[in-house]
Amino acid sequence: MRELDVHQVAALAGGSPRALLLDVREPWEVALARIDVPGLDWRHVPMGQVPQRVEELERDFGLEQPIAVYCHHGVRSLQVVAFLSRQGFDVVYNLAGGIDAWSEEIDPSVPRY
Repeated sequence: MRELDVHQVAALAGGSPRALLLDVREPWEVALARIDVPGLDWRHVPMGQVPQRVEELERDFGLEQPIAVYCHHGVRSLQVVAFLSRQGFDVVYNLAGGIDAWSEEIDPSVPRY
């Protein structure tokens, strides 16, 4: 399974090539909380828009840039990881536990909801 825990995702910061945090939550969720890590790119593409925006992701980040996909608890993002893998993205991972695990284990300033 293509999953990383929150500590592994945090360790991607500052790596080369620069990793992308892909937030697939709904806009109202992003308004409540988001993961912001210096050294990691961030992009919000709601899960339902991923199929229409896959070419944008490929153009902006390439097929070989590491991508850590996250949602609230890791269920939606796991589906997006499977989809992106089928589209040819080579280094795509699910953030196990999602933003909720991030808040609990890495950054308690990220609000839980």
